[in-house]
Amino acid sequence: MHVPVPLEDAAAIEDWLSSRAGRRVRLVVPKRGEKRSLLELATRNARVAYDARGRETSAGTGEALEALRLVLQLPATPRRIDCFDISTFQGAETVASMVVCQDGRMQPREYRKFRIRPDDAPLPDGVVAHAAGAPDGAARILDDFRSMRQVVRRRYRAVAERGGPMPDLIVIDGGKGQLAAAYAALTEVGLDSVVAIGLAKQEELVFTRGATDAIAFPEGSPALRLLQRIRDEAHRFAVTYHRQARTKRDLRSALDLIDGVGPRRRNTLLKRFGSVAGVRRATREELTAAVGAKAADAILAHFAH
Repeated sequence: MHVPVPLEDAAAIEDWLSSRAGRRVRLVVPKRGEKRSLLELATRNARVAYDARGRETSAGTGEALEALRLVLQLPATPRRIDCFDISTFQGAETVASMVVCQDGRMQPREYRKFRIRPDDAPLPDGVVAHAAGAPDGAARILDDFRSMRQVVRRRYRAVAERGGPMPDLIVIDGGKGQLAAAYAALTEVGLDSVVAIGLAKQEELVFTRGATDAIAFPEGSPALRLLQRIRDEAHRFAVTYHRQARTKRDLRSALDLIDGVGPRRRNTLLKRFGSVAGVRRATREELTAAVGAKAADAILAHFAH
């Protein structure tokens, strides 16, 4: 695979791509020739597309924000919008993301990611009620609610302690239950006056606190497109973090199977060689210098099978 610049943790990325592709994948930075020209062309095309999207986004931002203000009956234009998404894979490695949109433009420097901690605190009855009859199982839904409550509480407790910045609008990826969980967290930290909405993926309906019916924006509405763009970015950021967390877990698990390699030596090996593949390629002399002769022999024996 050709890339324009060297990537950090390239060996780990190669391992992950190889496992996905079922064959060996190498990351190569071409310096000259046809392949370099193709990469430069792709970069120029991406820049043109990005600039065009930016102009289109800027043109419709004012209209979209004004529509949100009117429909949601906000006291002022929602210039700063925070959005949260939860990512879970088979019930493990649950993580969350928060992205920020300021005046219609995403602010990557203000993005935050969270690893969900164990949380046995009971949910309010009003939140639990939204899990009743859930087709995918109430337990999984309740875990999702707990995760949303936890991350919103952690974020805005820290924001309140710092004195800001406070959002004009919070967007929650989900429906009534996730929104109720977010408001439970905001109430805990004394910020329940902040307006939050839920954006459900399937029907793309907007849920607000206290309203029986969801809001259905017209198809093609600039306001809905803005909300979708922010929500999709939060989802992308959460999924990326989730994949990174799983990759690190898989790397650790592979080395944990080796006798004599505990957490300290595992971390030493990953730091020295960059990945499991790097450890596998290391010579006995290199391994011995890193973790000692006995552990080096155990590693070589493990990968020889």
